[in-house]
Amino acid sequence: MANFYNDNPDLRHHLTHPLMRKIVELKERNYSDAEKYDYAPFNFEDALDSYEKVLEIAGEISGEVVAPNAEDVDHEGPHVVDGHVVYAKGTQENLKALIKAGLMGISLPRRYDGLNFSLVPYIMAADMVSRADAGFVNIWGLQDCAETIYEFADEDQRKKYLPRVCAGETMAMDLTEPDAGSDLQAVMLKATFNEADGTWRLNGVKRFITNGDGNIALVLARSEEGSHDGRGLSMFIYDKNDGGVVVRRIENKMGIKGSPTCELVFKNAKAELCGSRKLGLIKYVMALMNGARLGIAAQSVGVSEAAYREAFAYANDRKQFGKPIIEFPAVFEMISLMKAKLDASRSLLYETTRFVDMYKIYEDIARERTLTPEERQEMKKYQKLADAFTPMAKGMGSEFCNQNAYDAVQVHGGSGFMKDYACERIYRDARITSIYEGTTQLQVVAAIRHVTTGSYLKQIKAYEEETYSENLSALKEKLVAMTAQFEEAVNVVVDCKDTEYVDFHARRMVEMAGHIIMGYLLLGDATRNEAFVKSANVYVNYGEAEVAKNSKFILSSSMDKMSVYKN
Repeated sequence: MANFYNDNPDLRHHLTHPLMRKIVELKERNYSDAEKYDYAPFNFEDALDSYEKVLEIAGEISGEVVAPNAEDVDHEGPHVVDGHVVYAKGTQENLKALIKAGLMGISLPRRYDGLNFSLVPYIMAADMVSRADAGFVNIWGLQDCAETIYEFADEDQRKKYLPRVCAGETMAMDLTEPDAGSDLQAVMLKATFNEADGTWRLNGVKRFITNGDGNIALVLARSEEGSHDGRGLSMFIYDKNDGGVVVRRIENKMGIKGSPTCELVFKNAKAELCGSRKLGLIKYVMALMNGARLGIAAQSVGVSEAAYREAFAYANDRKQFGKPIIEFPAVFEMISLMKAKLDASRSLLYETTRFVDMYKIYEDIARERTLTPEERQEMKKYQKLADAFTPMAKGMGSEFCNQNAYDAVQVHGGSGFMKDYACERIYRDARITSIYEGTTQLQVVAAIRHVTTGSYLKQIKAYEEETYSENLSALKEKLVAMTAQFEEAVNVVVDCKDTEYVDFHARRMVEMAGHIIMGYLLLGDATRNEAFVKSANVYVNYGEAEVAKNSKFILSSSMDKMSVYKN
């Protein structure tokens, strides 16, 4: 039987990271729930055992249900009947299996019928589901929207909606419109308060809405009449049971075809204000998008895993000139680099998730009591790290996902271009990861300030101070040299004191930081587990070449040369 958790020891490696003990103890409030709920853990080992059991179930469903359905779902896709979405047969089977297993509301508190898990196992489940079917994770994974309700809605709304999510109802976030894609300040869906019945009503159109016909939706709408920027936008909760929204059409996409991407028409749809007026974009969407970007980073890693496994299996089976093609150096190098990129992006994903876990848990504790000065300082530390690492994990993880999908097709040769092989679907599914929830270019915009303010360099220096296995000392020396190149390049750009010049080199500098950070993370992995030594070697050597290339370009360029690229 296929089990996507048991066949991947890398997941267990990240689940047992040293920081997990503190994360779990904080999340469980020193295991106080054990007195109220018979399924709550009484110590760290018990909690980790619960995590593993749930992940084994998620792994089994991913391998035995979701993955076998993926091809049929890709061919059938969802369709619209009477203004609402009907999922493909395989998608319906997938949802039933996950709901029956209790895999909805994983990270929500037990008082709302959730499992109260840390984000790490939730992201691991998303990683596995994405490996099985990248399109389906867009339906199951949107339960993450419930975190926004938990953080910002009032208690009555939490009690009304969160148990429904835990019971299996799906969610959506209705943000973009025909004239408001990345520029959400341009959102014009109108929210009007009806004095007669004390309700808000929504009117307008939303476009490119993933799982747009979900049971519960978070909707960004313009609540302040006459406003034209982000300060006039509020967040609303729409309940499909109340009606008022119809699906005009489902987009015909290149990939993730099982996930319905909808155009929605709101006609006097009843909604509830979530949080405070005017903070929809400024506060709530930012929190929502950071969670979504972490989810896409997980999706990217899962698709990358699928691409690597398809390429590795084919390269071992396919024989040319009397031997498996993996024995040819050109193919072996491709496979090795695919694995190194996969391991590096996964290490970055779970490092980021741990940072998010830490600060989110402290924020939650702060709702219950006043944090100590030490706790508040630690919360700010991890929040800053999470803000810096999230765009990097999403940006670089999605780019590596696309590169691995490309290489998987290349390893298959002409066969990879045929729909007979899964890598063709994986290649199409991968492409969206570097586009939605903020393109790679927008991730760079979010990340560059952490280059110019020294946040990345500070964390790199912290990694440099850690102790690694003696046999990895040569790799560490390379990372130290790479850091010096990065620091020099950044200083040259920043010293010009020209915003456009910083923007021109932004992606190069962010990628340099990313290669160094991922190199150190792999050194840490290889120190804890020798299985990562090969990937650490391959990746650091690859990163060394990339950092040198970007450094040379930056140091040999000037603001005068930039004009060539602007015209």
